[in-house]
This record gives sequence, structure tokens and C-alpha cells, in this order.
Amino acid sequence: MASNNFPSQSHLLVIIIFITTLLTPITTNNTSPQPWNILSNDNFAGKLTSASSSVEAAAIDFGHVTKILPSAVLNPSSVQDIIDLIKLSFDSQSSFPIAARGHGHSFRGQAAAKDGVVVNMRSMVNEDRGIKVSRTGLYADVDTAWLWIEVLNKTLELGLTPVSWTDYLYLTIGGTLSNGGISGQTSRYGPQISNVLELDVITGKGEIATCSNDTNSDLFYAALGGLGQFGIITRARIKLELAPKRAKWLRFLYTDFSEFTRDQERLISETDGLHFLEGSVMLDHGPPDNWRSTYYPPSDHLRIVSMIKRYRVIYCLEVAKYYDETSQHSVNEEIEKLSESLNYVRGFVYEKDVTYIDFLNRVRTGELNLKSKGQWDVPHPWLNLFVPKSQISRFDYGVFKGIILRNNITTGPLLVYPMKRIMWNDQMSTAIPEEDVFYAVGFLRSAEFDNWEAYDKENMEVLKFCEDAKMDVIQYLPYHASQEGWVRHFGPMWNTFVERKYRYDPKMILSPGQNIFR
Repeated sequence: MASNNFPSQSHLLVIIIFITTLLTPITTNNTSPQPWNILSNDNFAGKLTSASSSVEAAAIDFGHVTKILPSAVLNPSSVQDIIDLIKLSFDSQSSFPIAARGHGHSFRGQAAAKDGVVVNMRSMVNEDRGIKVSRTGLYADVDTAWLWIEVLNKTLELGLTPVSWTDYLYLTIGGTLSNGGISGQTSRYGPQISNVLELDVITGKGEIATCSNDTNSDLFYAALGGLGQFGIITRARIKLELAPKRAKWLRFLYTDFSEFTRDQERLISETDGLHFLEGSVMLDHGPPDNWRSTYYPPSDHLRIVSMIKRYRVIYCLEVAKYYDETSQHSVNEEIEKLSESLNYVRGFVYEKDVTYIDFLNRVRTGELNLKSKGQWDVPHPWLNLFVPKSQISRFDYGVFKGIILRNNITTGPLLVYPMKRIMWNDQMSTAIPEEDVFYAVGFLRSAEFDNWEAYDKENMEVLKFCEDAKMDVIQYLPYHASQEGWVRHFGPMWNTFVERKYRYDPKMILSPGQNIFR
């Protein structure tokens, strides 16, 4: 990876060729197979549809702040269907855009394909195939249309489990591996993209390749965190380990941000410590619970609210330690020592003992509750950031205690927790800060259809504050309105990103909704 912002001569050559390709006029060919006139193609009979119901469903995602209509939706029954579609576009003089869509959990139309084809990856899920678990190799070969909760259920049947997760398990494997995949396990195990042994990827040329650290390694690292720009991931070999049975799940409340972050940073430095660590912010204009769980006992709500009212902003350290029957006693002792060593507000520690799967799937209860009230399919103008450790105190003062508290509109969790750069691989496409420790900060907002713009405006205010303060903050699950924004996002990685795009998707067919290449 380049160590500065100046491209090498080879980089410049590739960029010049790439830009020349962009500027070359596209020849109009009325007979070219476009998504609106290939519906009769025998290869896609009964699979490619322009029905309004399908097109409308593919135009809207979890964010509910964009509506980007494709011309058609492909419901593939096999990987070959996707290969055929991409080849059809690549081989035509006037290619059309293609986007893979898993569970549609994007926020800004990242899985959209305006006037193109959206590939409904979930249509390939088959209960009789798609997840193969190796007990001896400690891995699972998984078709990437499957959800993480489905993989978990399958591996647990054999007493095994993946080790790195997202907070929400109803996401496809392909979707999270195209972004990174982070949660409270990241500080110990790394993101999900660091726990993959092998991939099958269909490039923008319609070529499928098996890749790993040893075979087609450039494509392997490009696709992991690559935002779908270099290929559609159709299979992943995921690391497994023996599954624990239960989890000790604790929350500690803090009023001092420096104590809160100091404890977090110490805990993630312990190599054989906790299995999960996250943090969150609690504001005096929000309830002590959020949609992720109904964790705190009702009898303590008034105490917690009183402390929030007094300090206006408090912080929650959330941790978990996994165990089984043979290790229960030692885990109890560890938890006791942990509680004694932390600098939380005494009297404000809460503990639950739950099954392993109930802990991992903890968000589901809140989701079902909101769905029952009609409050799930609402706008979600989320903002996720990576903030360098050296800037996190300034961020707390200027954003949590400044912008967010002053505007008084935020609903939904505000996450803030550290992770270690060493757990990431620089060859992968995800952009992360240069510092050894950086914080994931998530504004996981729920809005109304008539006020989501206010949240979006606040997001812009947060980003501008960080930019003016030169905090070197990087978006996770990024959105940038211009290519200039993407160049700044990737920094010294941009040249490599462009080279890989030209190498694997030279006609810029894939993932147009990311808005990286015009």
C-alpha cells in the first residue's frame, strides 16, 4: 500500500487509462441486450422480472430515505444465472448496471441499480444446501445469500460457531463481508472480513474465481470490504471454533468519559479477556433503554433517569464473557475481579446470565417489538464513523455533549467502543484510521417520514465538525455524494482501489449505488 498521497508512475498510467475509458463515448446500439429488452431471453425465463411489485421492493432499502428504481430484478436459482447476467452486460456495447442485494440493510441505496438490474441474492437460498460445516477443518463453506442467524443455527447443531459478528444477525454473509462486519467481538477476533479463509467471486467481467490468501490473493483482499465494486461474493469459507453454551452479560454506567474510555482501552488490550465489549451514550432526552434490548430492571429506571438528568450525558460499558458448565466457577471469579477493577459509578452495574444464542441474537427482540408497533419500516438516517483514539475526547465534547445534546432530536442507540488496528488487514479494501486504536461510533437513528431530513442535517453537522477539527475521521458503511469525497475517504488507498476497479470491473457494471465511479 502506498505510504503517501502521490501515485507512482504505474498508478498514473492505470488512472489515465481508466479516465480515458470513462470519457470514451458509449456507442448506442439499439440491439444491445438491455434489462428492459432481455426479459424474453431463455436463460432468464421466469427469473428476470420487471413487475412493478418486484421493482418497487428493490428500490427501497432499510434506510427508507432513497427510492432508486431498477429496470428489472433477477431472482437467480444458481450462481450461473448471475454469471450469465454479468456477461450479457459486459459483452454488450452498451452495458447496464448490476447490483447484488441481500437483505437490503443499506441506508442510502447502496444496493440499488438505477435503470439496471438488481440481483435478489436471497432467491438462491435452498434449505437442502448452501451451508457445509467441517468439524475437522473448523470452517463453514457458506453460500453468501444466507443470513448470519441461519449460519449460526446450522453450526450450533454441531457445537461450533463463527467468532466475529454484527449486532444484528439478520444480514447476509455477502453483505457484511462487502463492508467489514463489526461488533463487540472485533477487538478480540477482528472484523468478519478478518475471519474468512476463502471466497468465490464473480467479477465485473462475468468470470468466477476462487480466491484466498494464497490463490488470487489480490481479488480476495479487494472483495473483502470492497463495497461490491470488484465482484459479487457467492461463497465464503468462514472460520469456526467450539461454541460456548452461555454468556455473562454485564453493563456498567459511567459519568466520566475519560474513565469510560480508559477502562475500555485497558480491557481490549487484555488478549485473553472478554469475548465482547461495546459502549454507548445515554442522553437526558432519551429513555434508558433503546430498541436493542429491554435490559435494565424496571425498578432501577428512576435511578438511572435521575443520574442522566443530573449529568445530561452518561456512558454505558457493555461486556460479555462466554462459558460452559465446566468453566462457570472461574468465570464468576473473573467477573467479580472485573467489577472491582473498573471505575464505573458504584451501584450501577447490571448482570444477566443468558444462553449464547440469546446473547448474539439480542437485537431481535427489539426488532419484533418495533415491527408489532409499525415502527420498524421507518427512515433510518444512520451515520457510522471510525474516530482515532487521539480524537475521541474532542469528539465527545464537540459532538455528544455539543451537537447531539443541543439539537435534542436523536432517538436510537449511540454506540462508541474501541478496536485495535492490528486486527485488520491493510490489504483489504475497508478504510480505517492510521492509529493503533480507534473507536467505532454509531448513530443508529430511527426517524419519521416527515422529519428524517433533520437527522440527515445533523449528520452533516457532525461530519463538518470533524472535518474542521481535522480529526481524520473515516466513515464506516460510507456514503459520499461526490468522487472527491471517496478520494478523501480512501486516502493513500485510492490508487489501489482504482487499479482494482479497472482490473476486475473495467466497464463499471457493479454496485453503482455506492456512487464511487460515474
